Amino acid sequence: MKNVQDNILNAFIQACRDMAERGLVRCSSGNLSLRLDNDRLLATSSRSWLESASMKTVSVCHISDGALLDGPKPTVEIEFHAEILKTRPDMNVVLHFQTPYATTLACRNQDDINYFVIPEIPFYIGNVARVPYLTPGSKELAEAVTNAMQDHDMVVMQNHGIVTASTDYAHAIQNAEFFELACEIIVHGGDTLKPIPENDVKTLLELRQAAARGV
Repeated sequence: MKNVQDNILNAFIQACRDMAERGLVRCSSGNLSLRLDNDRLLATSSRSWLESASMKTVSVCHISDGALLDGPKPTVEIEFHAEILKTRPDMNVVLHFQTPYATTLACRNQDDINYFVIPEIPFYIGNVARVPYLTPGSKELAEAVTNAMQDHDMVVMQNHGIVTASTDYAHAIQNAEFFELACEIIVHGGDTLKPIPENDVKTLLELRQAAARGV
């Protein structure tokens, strides 16, 4: 692949495989992107399986418009990957995942789910946005996700899955793993579940903001 260092490609491929091994995606569900520079990104290709990622399943696209520069046809969700990286210069990785418990809650007819049941959610992820069901790969979905991601680092897509933006692969995996844990607790806890008290959530959110500022 032209103008992309082998070590960057190999790290991207390994991240794809790691995410699949952790159960964050299944078969061709989910996709991953990485900022290369000011106007290029790496993305998984259309219908590719992250567990068998290789040089043949990686695409290079423009961040400005998602247009293909090199490699196979990119994921159908390339537009929101490109738009998030374009409008969130603080983020370098975008992951769309579909873990069982998180996707279960994404399919619930409920917009006010309180995910703050463990400290890791307010501290590492913050408030979680939610968008209605829109056709996968559509411009409408890309716009909804990108708009929600302007002041959130995680977005739940109704009946579809979850998108998270992060600074690196480890943070993306951590977001997905912690969110899946919280969703599993919510599903099993039912009506007896007690979320973290609001004052304590506020403190954790403030600590998150301070950490982001390097304080």
